[in-house]
Amino acid sequence: MNRVLTAARLQFVHPLVVLGIPWLVVSISFAINWAVWALADLRDQPGAGFTGGVMALYITVMVVFVQSVTQLLPFAMGLSLSRRTFFTTTALVALVSAFGYGLALAGLAAIGDATDGWGVGLSFWAPIGMRADGLAMQALVSGAPMLALIAAGVGMGVVQKRWGPAGVWGLIIGSITVVGGLVVLVTWLRAWNEIGAWFTDRSLATLAIGLPTAVALVLAALAWGGLRRVVP
Repeated sequence: MNRVLTAARLQFVHPLVVLGIPWLVVSISFAINWAVWALADLRDQPGAGFTGGVMALYITVMVVFVQSVTQLLPFAMGLSLSRRTFFTTTALVALVSAFGYGLALAGLAAIGDATDGWGVGLSFWAPIGMRADGLAMQALVSGAPMLALIAAGVGMGVVQKRWGPAGVWGLIIGSITVVGGLVVLVTWLRAWNEIGAWFTDRSLATLAIGLPTAVALVLAALAWGGLRRVVP
């Protein structure tokens, strides 16, 4: 338990970077979006309440967890912490972080609702399509995708430490190839309508909670498989 707590403290050795940078980045994104909505008077425009600016928070948190592996893992191993301890702690921090961010986003979305979109009709913290009834449900809807991106960040960090730049480029090229191949295959099969119908028939809980959680579990398993052979 002491080793787990030690590894957990390592994750927050620079709290202003780990916690401050993501909120700074998304606050700037929010300020820009708010200014655009206020100056352009977009309140009554169809579909104008949507903005993807909150993704700045998700992407920044993912980068933070990439760095948690690439920068902290060698130091943790230098302190004689095992790979298993480091991974277990990282997983626990990821779960707590995802829930905390989800709860914060749900609270900010509730404030937005109470203030008529921050006074300008802006739906920023829970964009259209990601709105759920109730604070707890909204926290899960906002937090589960965060967990998936955190797992992706940990996985990318493991690839960087295990295989170096060649592994990172291989991951990028491989991902583009797989995604591009799937797009070509679906287009060839003329199955876009069926795929769209499938997503339309799924509930918000399935799409925003179930699928991201499943993705996070798969990525975590792959990350652990690579981490087991990482050297300092």
